[in-house]
This record gives sequence, C-alpha cells and structure tokens, in this order.
Amino acid sequence: MPDFYPPKLSPSLVWAVQRASPLVARYYHKMRLEVQPSCLETLRTLQPHRLLLLPNHPTHHDWIALFLLSARWGQAFHYLAAHERFGGATGWFLQRMGAYSLRRGLGDRPSIAKTMELLSQPRCRLVVFPEGGFSFQNDTVMPFRAGAVQLAMQAMQRQVKQGIPVEALEDLYAVPIALKYRYHGDMAPVIEQTLNQLEKALWVFPSSTDWYERLLVIGEQVLLGFERDYGLPIAETVRRSRPDRIQQVKDHILNYCEYTLKIAPNLHEPLRERVYRIQRSLEAQAETLDLRTQEAIARAAAQLLNFNAISDGYVAANPTPERFLDTLIRLERAVFGIDQPPPKGDRTVILRVGEPVNLTQHLDEYAQDRTQTVEQLTEKLRSTVQANLDLI
Repeated sequence: MPDFYPPKLSPSLVWAVQRASPLVARYYHKMRLEVQPSCLETLRTLQPHRLLLLPNHPTHHDWIALFLLSARWGQAFHYLAAHERFGGATGWFLQRMGAYSLRRGLGDRPSIAKTMELLSQPRCRLVVFPEGGFSFQNDTVMPFRAGAVQLAMQAMQRQVKQGIPVEALEDLYAVPIALKYRYHGDMAPVIEQTLNQLEKALWVFPSSTDWYERLLVIGEQVLLGFERDYGLPIAETVRRSRPDRIQQVKDHILNYCEYTLKIAPNLHEPLRERVYRIQRSLEAQAETLDLRTQEAIARAAAQLLNFNAISDGYVAANPTPERFLDTLIRLERAVFGIDQPPPKGDRTVILRVGEPVNLTQHLDEYAQDRTQTVEQLTEKLRSTVQANLDLI
C-alpha cells in the first residue's frame, strides 16, 4: 500500500451519494440520523467559516453518520481516516468522498501537511475523530488526542507568519459533536441469541437466566483464555481482583510485543498510543520477522485495542440494551476474531452539536504557552461531547 492516500473529492459523486445515503444507511447499515433543528441552525450560522468537526467514535459506522449530516446540511466534508481502510475499491470510493489517510503511531508527515493545508483553506469542513480509534462504548468518551487542535493552531500561526494579520484571519471553529445510538424495538431476542452463541463457543453452561450474570461468566472465560494464552500463572492470578488481572494481562501483552519488536516502552503513554507504535513497528519489521511471530503480534495488538470487552463496570453502571450489546460485540470480536460484527438491529444515531469554540480567538494564548492552551481546549471539547452524551 502507498504511504499516503490523498483526498480526491469529487463534488458530483458526493452529491449523488448524498442523495442516496439515507436509504443506503437505513437498509444496509441499519441506521438513520436524528438531528435537532437547533443543531442544523448552529451549523448554518457557522457556514461562512472554517470548521473542524470533532465527533466521538463509538462504532465503525460513525463516519456514515457524519456523511448523513453532510447530506442533511448540503455540504461536502473532508475526513481523516485510518490508513488501513484505503485498500482496493473501498479506498478509491473513500478518497472520492473526501477522505485521506493517517498512519497512526508515527509522525505521518504527508497526512499532517494535508491536514494543515485543508485547515488553511476558506470554508474548510474537516472531520477528525479525536479519540484516535473506536471506543465501542455508546455513553462514554475516551480522552481526546491533542493533534487536531494542535494542527489547527499551527495552521493559523503559519498564516500569520506568512503575513496575514491575526484580525484578518478567517475564523476557524472547533465543533464538538456527540453521537449516540439507540436500537429500535425489543432487543431481548438479539441479546439472548448473542449470549447463547458466546456460551457455546466458550463451552459455558449458564446456571442463571440473568443476562448480567451470564455476561460476567463469559467475561471471566475470556480473561482466563488470555491468561492461558500468554502463560500467566492462573492459580495465582485468579486470587486477584478482576481489575488487577486485567491490568496484568495488558502489561504482559504490551511487554511481549515491545520486547519482541525492540521498542523502548513508554510507561506514561496511553495504551492505545503504545499499540499504534507496535502496529507501525510490526509493519516496518515485517521482512525480518517470521510469519508466526508477525501473526502473534498482530493478534496481540488487536486484543489490546479490544480489551475493555471483559470489563463489567460499563454495563453494571447502567444495564441498557445498548450497553449490553456494546459489550457483547466486543466479546464477539475477542472470541470469534471478527473485526466488524454486523449491526445487531435497526438503530437511530442521535447527533448533537455542542457549543463551537473559535480557535482563532486563542492564538495569543497559544503563542504564550502552546502545550497548556492545546490541552485546555482539547479537554473543553471532550467535556462538551461527554456532557451532550449524558443529556441524550
């Protein structure tokens, strides 16, 4: 695969796909979009300006929700997407829809340059998922990566250095967007069927009809499987608390991958960032590693990104059908090795636009303290998304 896939947005093709997108989304992806009129009015108010759209990322289908928004609003967006999505006909289509690639886990210079170029253009509409990957959680936002806000500030600062006065800059707004999915109808048969399939695959014989108790048993079996696969002393680990066991497995898998690839561990770096570095290093060292080792590390990295599937606190806090199915889907990914399990039923994706932040107004603060300014703005945007999720 090429190192970089640039956007090749085709306005006529985007227009045609936008016309068909509600039907395609409803019948193929089992989803429809709900947007309050006030949210659309907020976007229309911002229409003369540059926009950096920052949604949460709970599922594989979130970019479709943003595309449906673009159709509802009558605008074309650019999208930053993971490099591995750009192979074959799918990649060709994504580029024509305005998407371009990012190789996560390393400084992707072509992607960074394209992002800054787009952010410098009049009436930019750029979608970036700042969590950096799927959360697989309908009600919870992971920490936002600071890169989107950082690049926006750098793009404006570059324009100033090129001689454009600050007061003459076109405003650039960061727009926090909350996405939350709601299933239609009675999801009890689907939950029961999924529990049965997982129990059968794991040779679990439930002693209770309670869904949550069965979910805990399945999660325990998945955890034991990880401990066996990676040679941990099960007789010792089972005496520990579940959170301690989960952390031990994470640490063990990370250490195995980083040691094998000769990566110096950064214990202060978030797990997701360490996994992305493992994946990029594995790609770079592919010719020097035997196939068995490559497959083992690739599988381990995928397991780490999916690891919260065996944590029960998310469902316990609020046992809705959506939270049950969030967790069951992650368990399916762990047990069956399925990257994208099909949708469990018809869904509405509820989209809420939060209060936009005019990044142009923070250039003076950025000049004085770049790190603190970016961190504060990023956290403000994340908090807005989480607050809107809580309100839906």
